[in-house]
Amino acid sequence: MTEESMRDRGPSRRAFGGGVLALGGALMIGSIPGAAAAPEPGPGSPGATRGGAAPARGTTLRRGSAARAGLLPEHLDRLVTDAETFLGPSPTHPWYAGAVLLAGRGGTVALHRPIGMAVRYASYDEKTDTGVELPPHEQVPMAEDTVFDLASVSKLFTSILAVQQIERGALRLEARVTAYLPEFGGGGKQDVTVRQLLTHTSGFRSWIPLYKAPTREGKLRLIWDEVPANPPGSAYLYSDLNLITLQLILEEITGLGLEVLLHDEITAPLGMHRTRFNPPLSWRPEIAATEDARPPWSGLDRGMVRGEVHDENAHSLGGVAGHAGIFSRARDLAILARTLLNGGSYGKARILSPASVELMFTDFNTAFPGDEHGLGFELYQHWYMGAMATPRTAGHTGFTGTSLVLDPTTDSFLVVLGNSVHPVRSWRSGSAPRVAAADHLARAVPVRPHRGRTSWFSGMASATTATLTLPHVPRAARLECALWWDTEPGTDTVVLESSADGGTTWRPVSFTTDGRTEHPAGAAGGWSGRAWHTVSALLSATDTLLRWRCTTDQRYVGRGVYVDGLRLLDAAGRPVFDEARPADGARIEANGWSRSAD
Repeated sequence: MTEESMRDRGPSRRAFGGGVLALGGALMIGSIPGAAAAPEPGPGSPGATRGGAAPARGTTLRRGSAARAGLLPEHLDRLVTDAETFLGPSPTHPWYAGAVLLAGRGGTVALHRPIGMAVRYASYDEKTDTGVELPPHEQVPMAEDTVFDLASVSKLFTSILAVQQIERGALRLEARVTAYLPEFGGGGKQDVTVRQLLTHTSGFRSWIPLYKAPTREGKLRLIWDEVPANPPGSAYLYSDLNLITLQLILEEITGLGLEVLLHDEITAPLGMHRTRFNPPLSWRPEIAATEDARPPWSGLDRGMVRGEVHDENAHSLGGVAGHAGIFSRARDLAILARTLLNGGSYGKARILSPASVELMFTDFNTAFPGDEHGLGFELYQHWYMGAMATPRTAGHTGFTGTSLVLDPTTDSFLVVLGNSVHPVRSWRSGSAPRVAAADHLARAVPVRPHRGRTSWFSGMASATTATLTLPHVPRAARLECALWWDTEPGTDTVVLESSADGGTTWRPVSFTTDGRTEHPAGAAGGWSGRAWHTVSALLSATDTLLRWRCTTDQRYVGRGVYVDGLRLLDAAGRPVFDEARPADGARIEANGWSRSAD
């Protein structure tokens, strides 16, 4: 079962942009639209060492205050407060029985908080749609080090292992899968490439019940014979089968099981001591329970699952699978996040070269807007990244209630681990807790005013319209100001408008940013690089009022809109209004905007 099949889908995921040339272990991505050239190192590069020491030490993590992390503490507090609301009806049942939240920036973990219960229910009563709670003394509270079934977040580890093999020249990104697994070509899959597996453009449908085949050989035969739902490279379709196939390739070319590769190549070098497949029985007291797994909602009859992988296909594969099966804790995932934000190193250990990390964070799916995807990592997905989402923000979710988000733009990271299928998978929908947590962490990263101590801020509320209206100045011929925006692309905008009838009707006013970019519709939205831009707009003599209007839809938001340094000038270029020195009592009217001292 995949996260894709149950989640409340937001902006669609982006798909494949071509033009990648693979020669041995070297890659050139300069022909990918929007991608910087990043030659991939070959087998002799520093990144090709097996868990070896890096020439430079990578930033390591430490606990610290929000201030030390360069974050605003009040918004981290709200992250926890909002997360706790999902322990109750949201909207009908709890979204999770409990969770562990971790947020940080740079080398500082500024928030690490458990909430709720790791084990709350003994079973699920389908007749009454209620969870049968354990006696209070048998329930297990969440702890900072509670271990979770990561579900599809496991895909990131398989992807990292694959990119390591690309570095070493043992695997080619543009090679056909049949070069490593000849039997894979059945059903018309002979042209599927390794890259298409990593970017979910292979044509595989999302899922098939491999667990129904009684033998491993039978499961493999189902994969070999599977007929693509789409021609390879023609569409984006998230599929567990892609990463299961990638696992088979890795095991073929290395001669090692995926569990051995995970330990030797990632968890041991990085010191991720609570990350592995098939956790031992001694870990069970530390592990969050998942589902009372029984038909018809589960494909297998297993009762309350704890310490064994929840995913049916991964369970039938012995608990070791490329798409699911890894157990981990928040601290370990923070180490992985810091490693990738460091460019592949952590302390003295290096698991990837910087060029490889760049590839993982590069959108290969530009042909399918909304389905941005690097190698293994999803990019720019507001449906769970919330306001942390940028074209460079990378992450993944897991069906059990897990997620990891990395934002290289602000050097911040967020881990949300919840047991949202406890006691049953149907109790939650969408990704509201993930979005709320990401919104609060994004808000905690300050936006410094363009000049002075404060600037106007639109806020980050959804389904709102906020207006910032300048006073009427008869001689005004031009507007100048600074503008900072980051909004949900395609839906949320900031518009410059004027009125000739005192505010009854409004029309857009075209403007220019940075002296070169025209906005003929008077609007800006989406991603602007999280930087201040200078605005200049010519005004008509009939315009009596001027305003900025920021509108958001009811779903997701970006980091918001800031305006600073508002000035009106006459035809000779002399200031007739300056918000820093308003004359004659002239004041800006802010409806929904506030002064922010970020």
